[in-house]
Amino acid sequence: MYDSLWYANLPKPPLMPPNWLFTPVWIILYLVIFLSLLIYTTTKSRGDKIKGYVYFIIQMLLNIAWSPIFFIMKNVELALVVIILLDIFVYLMIRKFHEVSKLAAKLLYPYFWWIIFATYLNCGIVVLKFLA
Repeated sequence: MYDSLWYANLPKPPLMPPNWLFTPVWIILYLVIFLSLLIYTTTKSRGDKIKGYVYFIIQMLLNIAWSPIFFIMKNVELALVVIILLDIFVYLMIRKFHEVSKLAAKLLYPYFWWIIFATYLNCGIVVLKFLA
């Protein structure tokens, strides 16, 4: 399924973290993402929460889709499009969550900055691949 030789041979941009770092970071981020959703869900609000839930679902689907596109399909260009869309929907989700709970929104900041960093890494791989 996952071709580690293919990934190892990809040109990597500067600041690429070691592979072992990704799993613990994502475990922590997923816990915080779902804590944020729990706070958003349980906080009473006069406004409609539907858009926040829609943004949450869309960004989660994009998040889940990125790995198979990148690692199984080996389509780093499509993965870049997906992660840019992910960036946009996480930003929209943070804005909607902020309307209901500032804490729920602030808990998502590390996730947002991590995927911005991941976008840089994905973009760097695309650029370096074409330069190679």
